[in-house]
Amino acid sequence: MAQIRAEIRLSTQELRDDIPFFTKVLGMRLDMIYPADDPQVAVFSGHGLRLRVEKGADEPPATLRILTDDPHGFAGGALELTAPNGTRVEIAELNPPLVMPQTVHSFVVRRLADQAPWVIGRAGMQYRDLIPDRLGGSIIASHIRIPDGGPVPDMVHYHTVGFQLIFCYRGWVDLVYEDQGPPFRLHAGNCVIQPPEIRHRVLFASDNIEVIEIGVPAEHVTTIDHDMDLPNERVNPERLFQGQRFVHHRAETADWKPFRVPGFTARDTTIAQHTGNVAGVQVARKGKGDVPMVRHDADILFGFVMEGTMMLEGEGRAPFALSAGDAFVIPPDMDTRFARASDDFELLEVSLPGVFQTLLSST
Repeated sequence: MAQIRAEIRLSTQELRDDIPFFTKVLGMRLDMIYPADDPQVAVFSGHGLRLRVEKGADEPPATLRILTDDPHGFAGGALELTAPNGTRVEIAELNPPLVMPQTVHSFVVRRLADQAPWVIGRAGMQYRDLIPDRLGGSIIASHIRIPDGGPVPDMVHYHTVGFQLIFCYRGWVDLVYEDQGPPFRLHAGNCVIQPPEIRHRVLFASDNIEVIEIGVPAEHVTTIDHDMDLPNERVNPERLFQGQRFVHHRAETADWKPFRVPGFTARDTTIAQHTGNVAGVQVARKGKGDVPMVRHDADILFGFVMEGTMMLEGEGRAPFALSAGDAFVIPPDMDTRFARASDDFELLEVSLPGVFQTLLSST
């Protein structure tokens, strides 16, 4: 098999000035230099890079990012440097800590009938944004669909997140997860949480599959793992991933109990207890009795109408007629009522944290 190497070419006006910078300051290796009597080209390698510094080349100055687990111990502690040839060098964290933005609370209603755009995202899937303002970057909620079923062009990957939920809304999808055994089918009404950095892959989808995906924070990194094959040999369903345990909730085994809002019943997915109360997920249905005006003290409270209809009443707001496919966010301390729910009404509710207070309104 033929050998292949790739180089990044950088321009310089005086090669002799660049050699000590790339070797001594950046700690790269000088692999090649020529011609001997008047060097015009030097090739350096290191940190996963191969650089060709060429005298008189046409390229404008470039920027190199060097990632290390000790930025202040690299290059004498400087986080930004400029090489003699003008190359800008940034020194950054190899694994930066996950930053959780402070929630910017707002009352949000996103209706399917309003024709919110579907965009093509990762692996050819179609995405509809359910929280356009993303509450200041604290959360993203996506309605995802794949119209044509079959194999999904996905790769083993993981997400650097604080919390992530996949709820199967329509159809089914085949998934496989690190340490969780062989692939399995996620059916409509069921859900999984993807703990931080658990490796996984989407394998196969039914026609017209639809899922609701919640991610915290809104902007998070997806990393492809080229080295892991799934399923992996080890099976350890009790493993904790940064304090969270994988959950595959099945609707058929769930218990229905009174919901936090009188007049409704709900099934708890047990996600709150398996995430250390980072988040909670419940599915609510119409029950019996009057439905009062209530308020809550959760940081984030998201709802998605899966079936049926209702009127969402809120203080100082005209009522919103909601139906299947509509989503909303209720900020803390706002009086609201889930009024006139139809008999087939079904609501997916996601909260952060998982356990919080719901109080009857004093108005």
